[in-house]
Amino acid sequence: MSTSAPPFVIELDHAQEKKTGQSACGDVFQSRKLEGGSRVVSVLADGLGSGIKAAVLANLTATMAARYAAEDADIVRAARTILETLPVCSERKIAYSTFTLVDMDRRGETRIVEYDNPPFLLIRGGDAQAVPYQEHRLPTPTARDAVLREARFQTRPGDRIVMCSDGVTQAGAGQRSTPLGWGSPALAAFLHGLLKQQPGISARQLAQAVTKQALALDGHAAKDDISCGVIYLRKPREVMLFTGAPVDRAVDRDLAKLARSFPGRKVICGGTTAAILSRELGLPLQMNLRDLDPHLPPVSSLEGFDLVTEGALTLAAAARLLGEHEHPEWLQPNAATLLAGVLLDSDVIHIVAGTKINDALQDPSFPQDLDIRRNILKRIQRVLSEKFLKEVRVQFV
Repeated sequence: MSTSAPPFVIELDHAQEKKTGQSACGDVFQSRKLEGGSRVVSVLADGLGSGIKAAVLANLTATMAARYAAEDADIVRAARTILETLPVCSERKIAYSTFTLVDMDRRGETRIVEYDNPPFLLIRGGDAQAVPYQEHRLPTPTARDAVLREARFQTRPGDRIVMCSDGVTQAGAGQRSTPLGWGSPALAAFLHGLLKQQPGISARQLAQAVTKQALALDGHAAKDDISCGVIYLRKPREVMLFTGAPVDRAVDRDLAKLARSFPGRKVICGGTTAAILSRELGLPLQMNLRDLDPHLPPVSSLEGFDLVTEGALTLAAAARLLGEHEHPEWLQPNAATLLAGVLLDSDVIHIVAGTKINDALQDPSFPQDLDIRRNILKRIQRVLSEKFLKEVRVQFV
């Protein structure tokens, strides 16, 4: 099994809080992996107003902008089409959802186009960098011309791009400490302090931190939709997940050798798998009886492994959580949420699955959604690849 990963990956994620009292967030964040994952297009769109109507406008804008960028269409012409497509607000004579579009590849070639969103921040070495813009003015059917800001530059490994809706920069407006809102300079200072403390923080955690801080400035009652997206060019984080016993016991030793040599994080899902690796590595396996969950077996510990859980039940629960939630790791901690968190914090996920039949999985009294291990792994691979843009490699042994 090849465990080589690309030299650099584009990690991206986002976090959101909807305006207090609204049933839907009026901001939309969309991403597409292109060219086998070597290029990523991301859009953060902020629909006019809030709630369902704003969400519809933002979703339409994000979808159109991502499609045009993916097709390498002329961005000025594409923006004009977007603006002409959106309906006009009868009161404010504004016909748009604002947006920030980022198009980046693994070599660091980056293009960013903004329309009325707060300016993005390029964070390098913990500090915000000045980036030159080119402006494009577009006549519109509304009371004012649209102004697009376009930047083209080369990012370096370790760089982060932070984009947000005005719910972030205007958070805390009217408060004594932030009368005009948080603002981009204060946001840059917050990022500097956070990255000084946690230089390796993930895009997911950084976006969450910005969103939580903006919400706190609003007194924990969001005055507008709050959204933050983060893109991080860096070396890949890898994890290897072992599950199921090999069909041939002679492979057990090879399994242990693979586990011993793998440089990234390591996870075991399955009691038999854990027993095999414990025996072959000569290490004690210990069960953790704290924080027990009535629905899932407890986790265990084995030296050198980041997480050890039961197999099929935990994998099925993790697959369901990944499919239903954007942030399953925020849920009540148990084996499945811990597993989901490890997978989401990784870029390249290697799954080594044994093919020996487990008679327990054929028991008709098991829940209907508890498929045999192979089908569960297919579900996990699909949701991680399609929803979270992870690179997942599966090998059956």
